[in-house]
Amino acid sequence: MENESVQRMTLGDVEIIRLVEWRGTFMPSRELVPGAGAEVWRENREWLAPDHWEPETERAGGALQTWVLRSGGRTVVVDTGVGNGRERPGSQFHHWQGDFPGLLARAGIAPEEVDVVVNTHLHIDHVGWNTTPVEGGWAPTFPNARYLLPAADERWFGPENEYAKGARAVDRLIYQDSIGPVHQAGLVDLWDGTHRIDEHLTLESAPGHTPGSAVLRLSSGGDRAVFVGDLMHSPVQILRPSCSSCLCLDPVQAAVSRRRILERASEERELVIPAHFGGAGAVQVRKVRDGFALGRWAAYGAAVR
Repeated sequence: MENESVQRMTLGDVEIIRLVEWRGTFMPSRELVPGAGAEVWRENREWLAPDHWEPETERAGGALQTWVLRSGGRTVVVDTGVGNGRERPGSQFHHWQGDFPGLLARAGIAPEEVDVVVNTHLHIDHVGWNTTPVEGGWAPTFPNARYLLPAADERWFGPENEYAKGARAVDRLIYQDSIGPVHQAGLVDLWDGTHRIDEHLTLESAPGHTPGSAVLRLSSGGDRAVFVGDLMHSPVQILRPSCSSCLCLDPVQAAVSRRRILERASEERELVIPAHFGGAGAVQVRKVRDGFALGRWAAYGAAVR
């Protein structure tokens, strides 16, 4: 049986490979989604625990993971995790050591064969393996890929804005070791609004979590999916779409984007694939009255219908 950290499913003509670097609890649930009261966690305990919530500690659960898509003869990597050995003072990811290269190898993916890297936004846990340490600095992990970065995030987190106006010292470090080197290698394509990757995959701006936060839509045959990055950190935000996470730079705009994405997902039966959901990691969404409910979770090893 394939290691549970490497899972596969197929939607239409697109193969989706899930690489799970870490699973566990990471933050008090009511700090993560401050607008959601204690009752929503407790009322949904039966299915939130253990993958999305630990009742004993009331901490939210999740995963650090990357999604790899085989589409139209190309290999597309969506978000690249934390990266190893990075200077991230004050963060749980300071000097992080994971096995992302091992997961790629187990999935049969050589870094040189990756054609496109998508960073849904430029936060610490979405850009780390953009680069690999080399003597004297950093080099692109995927040397033959085009790196698609949201232009609005580049403006916000980049040096011209003094690394997000210096609000967090770690943003300068993230840019210098994980983003700047791919610029220097000439591998970056900046985009705004929408960007079509191929006949099956399209990027779309969904601001709020960061200025350039994006979703990636998949449409192949009768199958649909939407990779939503950090538009949601917990399934509780599907039940309470007005509740943004404490990590959102603009919580009000994030809630607007989240509801818009969920509305379309429910109408078009898109599989919703957030960056950090634990468990199956992806779920269908149903419209109920003026809100949403969870449908079926993703099944691996077979097409999700």
